[in-house]
This record gives sequence, C-alpha cells and structure tokens, in this order.
Amino acid sequence: MSDWTVADLQKWDDKICRVGEDFGLDWFPIDYEIIDYQEMLGAMAYVGLPTHYRHWSYGKEYERTHTLYNMGQTGLPYEMIINSNPSIAYLMRENALYIHILTMAHCVGHSDFFKQNRMFAHTDPDNIIGSFKSAAKYVRQLIEDPSIGIDRVEKILDAAHSVKYQVPRYPGIKYKAREELVEIEKDKMLENPRYKPNLSKTPLRPEYNILRFIAEHSKHLEEWERNLILIVEESSKYFIPQALTKIMNEGWACTIHQKIINELNLPDNLYLPFVKLHNQVIRPHLGQINPYHLGYKLFQKIIEEKGFEEAMTIREVHNDITFLRFYMDEEFMRDNNYFSYSFDKSKQSSVVDDISDSEGWENVRDEMIKNVGLNRLPVVFVDELEKDGTLSLVHEHDGRDIELNYARKVFEFIETLWGDNVKLITIVEDEIWEF
Repeated sequence: MSDWTVADLQKWDDKICRVGEDFGLDWFPIDYEIIDYQEMLGAMAYVGLPTHYRHWSYGKEYERTHTLYNMGQTGLPYEMIINSNPSIAYLMRENALYIHILTMAHCVGHSDFFKQNRMFAHTDPDNIIGSFKSAAKYVRQLIEDPSIGIDRVEKILDAAHSVKYQVPRYPGIKYKAREELVEIEKDKMLENPRYKPNLSKTPLRPEYNILRFIAEHSKHLEEWERNLILIVEESSKYFIPQALTKIMNEGWACTIHQKIINELNLPDNLYLPFVKLHNQVIRPHLGQINPYHLGYKLFQKIIEEKGFEEAMTIREVHNDITFLRFYMDEEFMRDNNYFSYSFDKSKQSSVVDDISDSEGWENVRDEMIKNVGLNRLPVVFVDELEKDGTLSLVHEHDGRDIELNYARKVFEFIETLWGDNVKLITIVEDEIWEF
C-alpha cells in the first residue's frame, strides 16, 4: 500500500521548486503523470513520447523489457521525463514517497539541463509534442490507406530507422539544398578567383544527412515515402542532443537532486532510504560506463574546485565529448581506477590495454570518449551522386573497422530507400574496401 497521497506529492514538489529556485536553476514547468508499471513499460518502449508514431520496434522493446522485468532481470526507471515545455514526467504509482521526492528533484535537474544546455537549443520544446502527434497521425493515415497499407509503410520506416543517426551530430547545423551551396561557392569564387570548385558534383561537399539527401535526390520515391523519411529524420534530430549529453544530463540531475534533498530536512524515515537509493544510482558499473556515476563525479569535482556557479556555466556549453576531454584529468582518472580493455580472440578472454597511470591515463580517457553516445556508431557520409545514379558513400575510419555483417544489412536498407545502386568505401584491416 502506498505511503503517500497526491497532496503529499504536491507539498514536496512545492518545497523542491522553492529550493531549486534558491539555487538559481531555471527549468520548464513540469507536469507529472502517475502511472503503473505496465504504463511505464509502454512509456519506455515509446521513449517517453505518448504521441510517437506507430512502429513494430516499439512493441518489440515493450515485450523485451516486460519479459526481463517479470523474470527479475531488470528494474524500471524511477522516472522518465520528456524534453518539452512544459516537461512531461512520469512517476510510477508503486514507488514509495522517498523515491518520488528523489525523482521529482531529479526531474528538476533534467528539465533545467534541457532548457539551459546549448545542444537542446534547436529542439523546439514548445511544439515538439504537437509535431510528434502530427507525424503519428500522418503515419496512421498511410497505414489505413488501402492503396498503401502497413507493410509498405513499415518497409520504409524499417529502412529509415537503420540510418536514423546518420545525420549531423551537432544540433543547429542546417541542411542546405544544392542550389544554396552553389551560390555560396560562387560567392567564394568572386572573393578568390583562384578558387575553382567542381560545381557539377553532387553533393558539393560531404553530406552527413543521409536521410535528407535520399529524400531530396532519389528518383524512385513516392511523395508519401519522402515524407516518411523526413519524419524519421526530424525525430532523430530531437533525440540526438540527448545522446550527445547523456553523461552530463544524468550527472547534473544527480547533483541537483542531492543538493535539493540536503536542503529539505527530510525526516530519518525518508532521508536514510534516499541516501541508500542515491548511492545505488551513482555506483560504478564493472566493465562499462555508468553515466550517472561518471557525470556526478565530474560535477562534484568541478563544484569542489571551481564552485557551483562555474558548474552551472559548464552545464550550458558542453556536450559529453568536450565535458570528458576538458575535465577528466590524470588525478580524476587515477582516483576512479579507470582502465581500458579489449577482447583477445586467441585467448578468448578480456585483456587490460591501459591503466590510469602517468603514461596510460590519456589513452584510457580517449578510449572512453570513443565509446560515448553516438561515438559508438560509425560515421558515414554521401560523397557523390555518380552519373549512372549510383549513390557513393564513405565511412570515416577512426581506427575501428566497420562491422561488415551489420553494414551489409544496413546497406540493403539504404538501397531500399535509394532505389538504385549504392556503394560504400571503407577500410577493413588496413585495406580499402568497396561494396
């Protein structure tokens, strides 16, 4: 039986907001929805968006999480919050009061981060829910159209989802049509007569937004197919800032919930279980990065050395990559015993490559950065639309070979969207490959 009422939650929310304001935080208003664990599973499957368009992958994610939860192999998040204005946050009905107090304070940290961090400046939080709702309505209409139907819709969505993160990874980079780029190049030629670009080439420069390029240049797509591709592209641009700032976002939210809770003067029956839960959330995970742990520890380091005001500035301007590179110094790496490892196929076991000593800490840091957020995914760009209609793609090799079996399947999806020949140039075991 619950140890709280809605009135209790409202009372503690008021207290949390007053403390947050005293700290100088500035967040979107938060609308809390109290849901049961089944509804939370659904929210997780649809990445928190109640108006997301229909796709089988969300149902698959629901069933996977539901099965793991029922088998005791995974827990549920204590909260989930959407980057919108107002923010929408979910609280699970089955949780105790101390958990709700922590998660509401945690949500204040998240919403403050959404509103202040520059990565989210172009996510349009005022209208995002309406945009997703309109997209979902359009997808539903296509599915219900007898001339199109669910199979054709899912064929396009499946293909588009396979490359949904092959878009510019820094928000605010506006896609420029070829005509616009031509004018830019002509202006450069006027400024510098010796500048001789190849204006017959398409694209004029490497194009990292594969979905948008296909939607605009494929000769084989119907209008509704182009629209579906652009819907996936727009959806991706909403989620990319979250992928770019996962460590910072969770670290900031943990920092804020702890600061707020410490000012609430909770009674022992609420404070002691909070301390236990907080420590569980920020504990390190063996063999992998716990974003809560790493982000929290770094913000604590910054606050101790530079003060809370500096931490507030940092939460505005950085993403995970710059955050780690700037503030993970040798002392921090050594104190937290970070190391890098790889799998030795000949020994069929993991082998330590570097440890955080004076010689190896930078290598460990750089390896961690390579496996943060979207850095785990290969970067592929459109190099050229050839005269015979072939779409030529290039993989930006960073020392890590592309997974060929996975790449071949994605390649088939790209061909589905493009409707013509596609080739990919990459490096495998130090040799140039084309397929």
